[in-house]
Amino acid sequence: MSSETLEFQAETRQLLQLMVHSIYSNKDIFLRELISNASDALDKLRIESLIDKDLEADTSDLHITLAVSAEDRTLTVRDNGIGMSRDDVVQLIGTIAKSGTAEMLRKMRESKDAAAKQELIGQFGVGFYSTFMVADKVTLVTRRAGETGGTRWESTGEGTYEIEAVQDVPQGTSVTLHLKPEDTDDQLHDYAADHKIREIVKRYSDFIAWPIRVEGKDEPLNSMKALWARPRNEVSDEEYHEFYKHVSHDWTDPLETIHMKAEGAFEYEALLFIPSRAPFDLFSRDGKHGVQLYVKRVFIMDDCAALTPQYLRFVKGVVDAHDLSLNISREILQQDRQIQVVRRRLVKKVLSTLTELRESEKYSTFWAEFGRALKEGLIDDTDNRDTLLDLLLLPSTASGELTSLRDYVSRMKEDQKDIYFMTGESRAMVEHSPHMEAFLAKGYEVLILTDPVDEVWVERITEFDGHPLQSIAKGQVDLGVSETPAEQREEFAPLLTWLGEQLESDVKEVRLSSRLTTSAACIVGDEHDITPTLEKMYRAMGQEMPHTKRILELNPSHPLVTGLRSALAAGASDLTETAELLYGVALLAEGGELKDPAHFTRLVADRLARTL
Repeated sequence: MSSETLEFQAETRQLLQLMVHSIYSNKDIFLRELISNASDALDKLRIESLIDKDLEADTSDLHITLAVSAEDRTLTVRDNGIGMSRDDVVQLIGTIAKSGTAEMLRKMRESKDAAAKQELIGQFGVGFYSTFMVADKVTLVTRRAGETGGTRWESTGEGTYEIEAVQDVPQGTSVTLHLKPEDTDDQLHDYAADHKIREIVKRYSDFIAWPIRVEGKDEPLNSMKALWARPRNEVSDEEYHEFYKHVSHDWTDPLETIHMKAEGAFEYEALLFIPSRAPFDLFSRDGKHGVQLYVKRVFIMDDCAALTPQYLRFVKGVVDAHDLSLNISREILQQDRQIQVVRRRLVKKVLSTLTELRESEKYSTFWAEFGRALKEGLIDDTDNRDTLLDLLLLPSTASGELTSLRDYVSRMKEDQKDIYFMTGESRAMVEHSPHMEAFLAKGYEVLILTDPVDEVWVERITEFDGHPLQSIAKGQVDLGVSETPAEQREEFAPLLTWLGEQLESDVKEVRLSSRLTTSAACIVGDEHDITPTLEKMYRAMGQEMPHTKRILELNPSHPLVTGLRSALAAGASDLTETAELLYGVALLAEGGELKDPAHFTRLVADRLARTL
């Protein structure tokens, strides 16, 4: 095939420009990214050769080679790993196939702060593209193991790249950087200098499991010592941080490091990290999660989901098991009893680490980034539910600060038995809801739950520390108000019956309220009804849900309600529209959706016209 010139995907072009013109104070990381990619390619070949015994690939001396030419000002990073096909090259390099790309680019364009731009790029992780910070041109030559022909790719990073088929290419991938001139003012070092390359490898890639050699020399530049196998007191924080960046492809330091070792019937070591920033695909359906799995120092797989639950998908790191088979499959992993034991222990350790963090400033950073994900554990992880409840930080009416459930309980009034909460789309909507009126008037604190996952977990959790969790928008609430006098109930009975008949298609009951002080009416659910928001969420996921009728509560002291009662008693015949308006106003006040907004606005307009 002759050479073709193709255009980068639009998002890739934008990212390349941002990379080239960004002002990183440390451009050395490009080499760490290339070595990390090469290490991944060697790992993949090792696994592929175990799975496919017929694969024609040489695995006798897997390694990474660095070739430097001061005369030509080139640096080549070469591996004899899995390699890439032509389609792989186009998809992996010509396109950024990651969810969240567009959002990340938008934030970068809007950011005026150079440091913030660096953090955004680092958070996204760009790997191969970092080469254009130090090179005017990049040439890649690759051949996938088991194939006969190779592919050559070349670009200056200006928006297009050339690609062509080539022959007589060794197995693996070779990336050659045509280096920019040294520029100390721009922190652009001489990457054609042998001593600089050795310094970078020792600093960032010493732990890589494969030998990294300078061309023509057999002695590796790296120690190849697995960090997780070394005693913690022998490993520096910097080494841990660099290893985290290798396994996560994040450019920021982790928030916390967890190093654990289990001995006995089933031995394993684990080196886990809690990141300081959430990845863009944390809530993507297509996002992969899980830690890396090794067996006796041999890499088995990335993203081993069997080792961590979905709600801890932000945890990165390595688990090295001593007693598993080298060719264990993902399907077997899901059922393996030993893996389930490891999973339970890892979860306990991560949660205990977070419990320790609760007393430090780090925890507020963690919660801001990962709190929504952690709440998902309340739905599925019944074994650790109490621990997870203690880790919650929730907004409340007490202040603008987040509160734990335990702190909420410590502030409860003497006569208060329940922990009150309300779910909604936003804090403002909840705070201005009619349901809040009596609670605020009596000084009761209410938790404000606005994350979509809140709608689900509060349905599963019934109490904390012996105190029932009570939605202020569901069921009857006991606010110490004496029961509605029999005389008042009798007085309003005709109105309640009539409204129930008029609104029969929308409500299942109309009753007097003890939770309203200023509003005329509000809509509440029965004790075990699902909320309208949850009903909407299920429908959005394709689940058929019958419409749940709710309860209309009236404020017996509001002029609109007393006036409507009097008009009905006087035999007025044109009150149907008033009933519709009363229900519609109550629905809108809680953030609900009208079935026929146009009809409602016509009623309002007509009613206003009559007052003029």
